[in-house]
Formats: sequence, structure tokens, C-alpha cells
Amino acid sequence: MNAQRQTLFWLGAALAAILLLALLRDTLLPFVLGAAVAYFLDPLADRLEKIGMPRLLATIVIVVAFGVILATSLVFLLPPLLEQLTGLAARLPSYIQSLKDIVLGFGERWFGDVLKSSDSGIEQAAAEFIQKATGWFGRFLGSLWSGGMALVNTLALFLITPVVAFYFLLDWDRMVTQVDRWLPRDHAETIRRLAREIDAVLSGFVRGQITVLILLGTMYVIGLTLIGLNFGLLIGVTAGVVSFVPFVGPLVGLLIGGTVAIVQFGSDWVPIAGVFGVFLAGQAIEGNLLSPMIVGERVGLHPVWLMFALFVFAFLFGFVGMLLAVPAAAAIGVLVRFALQKYLESPLYYGAAHREAGQGKTKQSGPGKE
Repeated sequence: MNAQRQTLFWLGAALAAILLLALLRDTLLPFVLGAAVAYFLDPLADRLEKIGMPRLLATIVIVVAFGVILATSLVFLLPPLLEQLTGLAARLPSYIQSLKDIVLGFGERWFGDVLKSSDSGIEQAAAEFIQKATGWFGRFLGSLWSGGMALVNTLALFLITPVVAFYFLLDWDRMVTQVDRWLPRDHAETIRRLAREIDAVLSGFVRGQITVLILLGTMYVIGLTLIGLNFGLLIGVTAGVVSFVPFVGPLVGLLIGGTVAIVQFGSDWVPIAGVFGVFLAGQAIEGNLLSPMIVGERVGLHPVWLMFALFVFAFLFGFVGMLLAVPAAAAIGVLVRFALQKYLESPLYYGAAHREAGQGKTKQSGPGKE
């Protein structure tokens, strides 16, 4: 009964946490971001403590340095990114129209007789497709813009997040110690071991993946800029950031960058091939060099499982869910492996035949047997 009560208690606690997260998802963003920043920077604070710097001073130095780096990056990157986003939104209808003309011209050269016999139907279908695609993409950009402006205009994001990150970073070790005191004593060591595994998976993936994204984004931006692609900075940064979802970043870059390249360069296939080559090379380098070296295989987060977690948490909890998807995926993966290990060691896996064999061995090794 004790084990059953504990199981029911923890299941109830997990359900209550999920419901609370769903109810408060619109107000949790500054706190989740602050906690994520503190978790990311905690190893640096620990290193500064080891060389003799007080925790308070180490926290102040790290938060100020991180804020300066972030503000400097935004000052230099945000204006050109917004300018290119506005320019892409303004040129989008003409780009789609040009792409339609190119496709129709290509079709006429290869399938002229077929197109002439059904020219009006194809024109009408193409016009409807362009209208729907333009409307959808316009709404998509509008939602991004309105959401981004709402995010920028939310004072809480800029006022509360640094404060939350500061206090989390300052009290991180004390909070971990306090939580450790609350663990049920009978299972404390098992919970600590699982927490260490979750931390290893999470820290290895997140910190490594951020490094990979920065390198990929830089590679995309440099390659597209050297080719001379319009909106190369915006497309490269977007593809780099979206690469957090496996295989999605290069696909987004290929679709947007390839469309812009075809319209911009026309019949000059050399720069068009160069644009496609940038993203294909980036995917090859990421999959064969960067991820194995920086992220490693030890993290145990399969790409399919990560994509599933990102989509599910984003659907259930919005942007906050996307931030929590990777920690949740890491924790669930560790817990599932632990449960599978226990199952493989249990009588439920071996069955009655194994129990009978074990009882037979016990009888044979009993008193009077040699």
C-alpha cells in the first residue's frame, strides 16, 4: 500500500503541475527564460567560485557580461534583420509571381502541347495557388510580427527575466540542496542518480546544440552573403535557429533561399547551385562533424523523439512549451530507460517459468544437497 500511495501521490503531483502550467502558460515566459539562462550559466559561476570569487560577485559579473553580449548582438543584428524581414514581406508577391512565370515558361518548353490544350485551367489553378500561398505567408509573417512586437513591448520580459536569472543563478546550489532534503529518504539515492543522468543529457544537448546552431547560422550567413543572395542574413539566421529541430533548419533554408535564388538569378544556375550547396554542406558538416564532436551520442535524445516533444509541447503550452520541450524530453527519456531496466529485471519480464526454475534451484541447493 505504501508503494501504491507514493505512486498515486507522484502521479497526482505531475498532473497538478501540468494543469498549472497550462493555466499559467501566458505568464510564465519571463520565469522560464530566467531559469533557462541561470541553468545555462551555472557551470561558469561554479568555476568562478572555485578560483575564489564569492558567489554574489560571480553572479553579478556573469549576468552583466551576458547582458552586454546579448544587447550588443541585438543592436548589430536586430535592425538589419527587421529591415530584411520587411523587405521580404514586401517583395513576396512579386517573387511568387516571378516563380510562377518561370515554372510556366519551363512547362511550355517541355510540355507545350499539353499546356496549350488546358492553358486556362492551369492559369486559373496557378492564380488560385499564388493567392492562397501569398495570403497564408502574409498571415504567417503578420503573426510573427505581431507576436514579436508583443514580445518586445512586454516590459516584464526585459524587466523580470534578468532579475529572475540573477536570483536563480545566485541561489542555484542552495535550491538544489533544499530540494534534495525534500526527497523521500527510501528513494533519495535513486532519485539523485536519475537527476544526475537527466542533467547530463540536458546539459550535454542544450549547451552543445546552442554551439552547433551558432556555427551553422554563421556558416549559412557567410555562404549566402558571399553568393550575393538577397536577404542572406535573414535566411541564414532563420535556418540556423530553426536547426534546433533536426532536419527542419536546412529544409527551411532550402525552400526560402532556393525560391529567392531562382527568382533573383534566373537562368544563372551557378549561384542557384551555390545556395543549395551551402545548405547541403551545412547539413553534412552538422551531421558528420559538429554534432558528433560537440553534442555527442551520449545524450540519448533521438531526433524523432525530440521533434515529437517540440510539436506536442508547442501545441499544448505555446512558446513556453517549446522552451520546456527539451528538458521534458530528456527527463522522460531517462525515466523510460530506468523503467525499462527495472522491467527487464523483474518477474514480469521473466514470467512463471523463470520463477519455477529459480525455486527448483533453491530446492536442489537446500539442506542435505551437494
